[in-house]
Amino acid sequence: MNPRRKKRLTLAVALIGGVAAIASLLLYALNSNLNLFYTPSEIVHGKADTGVKPEAGQRIRVGGMVTVGSMVRDPNSLHVQFAVHDSLGGEILVTYDDLLPDLFREGQGIVAQGVLGEDGKLAATEVLAKHDENYMPPEVAEAMGQKHEKLDYSQQKSAAQ
Repeated sequence: MNPRRKKRLTLAVALIGGVAAIASLLLYALNSNLNLFYTPSEIVHGKADTGVKPEAGQRIRVGGMVTVGSMVRDPNSLHVQFAVHDSLGGEILVTYDDLLPDLFREGQGIVAQGVLGEDGKLAATEVLAKHDENYMPPEVAEAMGQKHEKLDYSQQKSAAQ
């Protein structure tokens, strides 16, 4: 083989190998930072279409309603534990070690992000509460079986006049 061709072939193989290595590292990094949204019933029973359940140690987001009477606070720290449920009957316990949002209360919709533990509890790193009485994130509204509609400001404005 011609030395010039051999050099080109070596360069092409090295280039293809480098691109493949970069692509695999990129896919690995994206997969480890992926946060999937689940409802409490999907965590307990698995997704309806595939039956897939999240694994222990997986980083997920859970959306639902805070179960009334389920909140337990530690009087000596910021640690709080509460249950989140949906309309299909699924319920999951969430633990959180930080300040809860001002709008957080029992009986309202929330989204909690964290890591699912071996015991089925979600160790939340972030808890988000809905911002007013009319808004619910579309994923949570769908999971709760409620219809989520956009507010038409022109209708609201004319009704106020």
